[in-house]
Amino acid sequence: MLPKGQRRRSVRPQYVIARSAVQEEETVIPQIESDDLEDGVRSFTADAVAAGHRLDFYLSKALPDISRARVQLLIDNGQVRVDGKPASAKQKVTAGQQIEIEGEPRPEPLHATPENIPLDIIYEDKDLAVVNKPAGMMVHAGAGSPDSEHNRGTLVNALLYHFQELSEVGGDLRPGIVHRLDKQTSGLILVAKNDSTHRKLSEMFARRQFEKIYIALVHGRVATNSGTINAAIHRDTIRRTRMTTRRMGGRSAVSHYTVIDRFITSRGVFTLVEIRIETGRTHQIRVHMSSIGHAVVGDTLYGAPAKIVAPAVQKSARGASTSPAPAKVEPLSLDRNFLHAARLRFAHPQTNKQIALEAPLAPELAAFLEKLKS
Repeated sequence: MLPKGQRRRSVRPQYVIARSAVQEEETVIPQIESDDLEDGVRSFTADAVAAGHRLDFYLSKALPDISRARVQLLIDNGQVRVDGKPASAKQKVTAGQQIEIEGEPRPEPLHATPENIPLDIIYEDKDLAVVNKPAGMMVHAGAGSPDSEHNRGTLVNALLYHFQELSEVGGDLRPGIVHRLDKQTSGLILVAKNDSTHRKLSEMFARRQFEKIYIALVHGRVATNSGTINAAIHRDTIRRTRMTTRRMGGRSAVSHYTVIDRFITSRGVFTLVEIRIETGRTHQIRVHMSSIGHAVVGDTLYGAPAKIVAPAVQKSARGASTSPAPAKVEPLSLDRNFLHAARLRFAHPQTNKQIALEAPLAPELAAFLEKLKS
């Protein structure tokens, strides 16, 4: 515990920051029409509800076509003036102040490299697109230079080639990316084409206004036909590439599963399940199913075997076999996780039109399932 004289001082700054953040989120800022430009200068008067807020927050809410990061860049470049004077991102807005923005918010050149990679585009309009991502494709560049061979072939590289415009809210390495799928997970992923759509989609995800359905094949017989896994997820302290439900704290995570079919095969027992997730935590389905003793097939990180072989013949105490020896069964393996984002349902963030989309099971998963059941 801190010395008595330092306690108030240690808590007060965090309290002020938290209170300010809540106030910012609760404030509804009227939007400024993007047509209000004259000679390349956008000029308007600060609304009364903006009083007391940071300038960068106010502008990012009042101008839906400009992200907060882009607002800060415009301010740093001296393109924003308040009452005729150069502005600061942190300065507080006063009602009635005259604000001018000179020039358009031009993004810096994207660091990711466009690549002519075929895309299975399920849906597209002027605001967003939905792509059926194949397994083995990273969503965006990871550690190291985005131009390195390791970071080629990403979904972002393909998006930059196929779409002329993508949102910038996620930064230069993740244009258009609203949510992610693991590298070895296939299926539907949503892409935003402009910042206004991106922000609205992000808010919808935060409010759990999407229905996301996955198909997974797991080891073992899932006993109940349906159920809910409500277990917070935290990063594993020993193996940093893993997540876990066995640590205190963590982020809340909820998954609902329904059994589609159960298989008793020459290589063991398996269950095909449909999973609806309320949250979108890292490795959520994989770690949740593993936590109840049913690892996703192919997911060696969370306990699935690399090769699926016939169960060992059980023997009695005298050494005699208690069941006939099975015919020789060749080991079966899957070089990806048997996890597929199959269905997506949501209200369009700009039109409120209901959109329901499906992606059929990836061909390699369908072939694996047939081979497993044969």
